[in-house]
Amino acid sequence: MNALLLKEYMKLELVQMPTPEIGPHDVLVRVRACGICGSDVHGLDGKTGRRIPPLVMGHEAAGEVVETGAQVHDLHPGDRVTFDSTVYCGQCFHCTRGEVNLCDNREVLGVSPGPYRRHGAFAEFVSVPRRIMYRLPENLSYEQAALIEAVSVAVHAVGITPVRLGDSAVVVGSGMIGLLAVQAVRLAGCTRIIAVDPDESRLGLARQMGATATVNPKSGDAAAAIREMTEGRGADVAVECVGATDPIRTAIAGVRKGGAVTLVGNVAPDIDLPLQSVVTRQIRLQGSCASNGEYPACIALLAAGAIQVGPLISAVAPLEDGPSWFDRLYRHEPNLMKVILRP
Repeated sequence: MNALLLKEYMKLELVQMPTPEIGPHDVLVRVRACGICGSDVHGLDGKTGRRIPPLVMGHEAAGEVVETGAQVHDLHPGDRVTFDSTVYCGQCFHCTRGEVNLCDNREVLGVSPGPYRRHGAFAEFVSVPRRIMYRLPENLSYEQAALIEAVSVAVHAVGITPVRLGDSAVVVGSGMIGLLAVQAVRLAGCTRIIAVDPDESRLGLARQMGATATVNPKSGDAAAAIREMTEGRGADVAVECVGATDPIRTAIAGVRKGGAVTLVGNVAPDIDLPLQSVVTRQIRLQGSCASNGEYPACIALLAAGAIQVGPLISAVAPLEDGPSWFDRLYRHEPNLMKVILRP
């Protein structure tokens, strides 16, 4: 099969690889669409340490069933499917508690942090355990379905945020997850949604996705601007989708006393935390990891049009064009959001 292989850092190449073998509980999927995630782009140069070559990346995907393992009886060749990026064991302490995103033996498609290498979906075929697969309705295209993984990350983050009907929310970062979080907090009942990002074009998308106000931190004190929009108190909740010191400080300073900040972004391994502000203002900080069972709801939300992903897709291209699109994303080419590759 054709596969886009990270042969070494900063070197992607279309190569021939063996078609993956499947076990009794696995399904072989013909990949029809796979999104380039920001984490894939960050992994290109090795800085994250989670994508060690040689590796086929790609975890935002959808396709059709080609072959099923001996113990898989409810899927058949030709079925349209998508799948989670987290391969959980189903047997550890966390899995038995229903916390599959925290699985002690967790693997992620297209990731190789050292303890394991799990080739992903920038390839014609991928082998996926049946337990993380979901059927697709006919009204969702493969390109839309490839973004369900990203939608699930945003929906999970908002789902564990203590949102009350009529709350105000700040979403820091208007990248892919941030723009989906804007839509998710709206669906959760927030009536004022303030998006924060230094890129005006992304703030424009945030308004299109449902943000009622936007703040560009380049224009001044973002937290002060948020307080001005919220009767001087700050927002009830914040969802931080960058993962670096300054954006997290903005999220913390942007919520009211007793507010809650959910941390989704994961770019920097360590940050400077304004501890006294968190403690004396009794701010709740909550980490959010991947998703945990939200896929069926996310599929239904997309199928109903309650969450929109079409405006976030910048380009759809063949797999062989992958290296050039990775390069453009790595160089932060303006007005590029989500690129979908078709193997």
